[in-house]
Amino acid sequence: MFVGIDVSKATLDVASETAAWAPVANEDAGIAALVPQLRAATPTLIVVEASGGYESAVVSACALAGLPIVVVNPRQVRDFARAIGRLAKTDAIDASTLALFGARVRPAVRALPDSALQDLRALVQRRRQLLEMLGAERQRHQQATVRRVVKSLERHIAWLERQLGDVDDELRRQVEASPLWRTQDNLLQSVPGIGPITAMTLLTDLPELGRLTHRQIAALVGLAPFNRDSGQWRGRRTISGGRASMRALLYMATLSAVRHNPALRAFHRRLRAAGKPPKVALVAAMRKLLTILNAIVAHQQPWHPTAV
Repeated sequence: MFVGIDVSKATLDVASETAAWAPVANEDAGIAALVPQLRAATPTLIVVEASGGYESAVVSACALAGLPIVVVNPRQVRDFARAIGRLAKTDAIDASTLALFGARVRPAVRALPDSALQDLRALVQRRRQLLEMLGAERQRHQQATVRRVVKSLERHIAWLERQLGDVDDELRRQVEASPLWRTQDNLLQSVPGIGPITAMTLLTDLPELGRLTHRQIAALVGLAPFNRDSGQWRGRRTISGGRASMRALLYMATLSAVRHNPALRAFHRRLRAAGKPPKVALVAAMRKLLTILNAIVAHQQPWHPTAV
């Protein structure tokens, strides 16, 4: 039996490929009642969509109970539903579609991050939120003309900067407290162009680093060029999909690396000299930087220009 759970803020709709279960509340009591029912059904796989964090509680509870549960990309499920002709959309239908997706596609179950990694990931996400708020408030400060508004913005900016400093300090403490994270952090920062924040974000948001081939990791991040050919027509190779946050992170790191990393600088200049457009050359350098980072973590060897 394959089971799908459609997650919303308030409820969990549960269904197998053929039958719907009674919805339960997406809270501790409802999840506590649902887990024994799932265990009694002995499902082959439980499929849940990523839902902005609302799925975390039920996924953690199922994993702790030893149930095979996997979190999948909502876009894949929507494409699957269109492919099988399911155009109607309700919570019950979505749960049934998730169950059918599990039966047909069989997504692989991955180990969930431990609590320490979840805490580190939450801190990195909070840092990103603070930076976004700081950017918005600084922009408003530049445009403000009323003195009272200017003073209010300055106070809020100062508070956000203190919060950002506190989060940075806590991130450093957590990384230093773990020998494994400290080792991985040092390996990543040995690459010119990779700073402490980039290294920590890679640790939390790309845990597959070092465990996949260079082609697989490039496709996961969305840096693998895909063919666009049909018949005699040959389209341009383009990148698509993947983890947008990782691409944005690697974009900024690569801008630094093509200036300060000798291997990336030579690679980028060679592509530009060959007539590649600036964006194409930069994306290729991003992919090469990701390949280097993947190899460094896989082999547990720090950066060395001659090895590259």
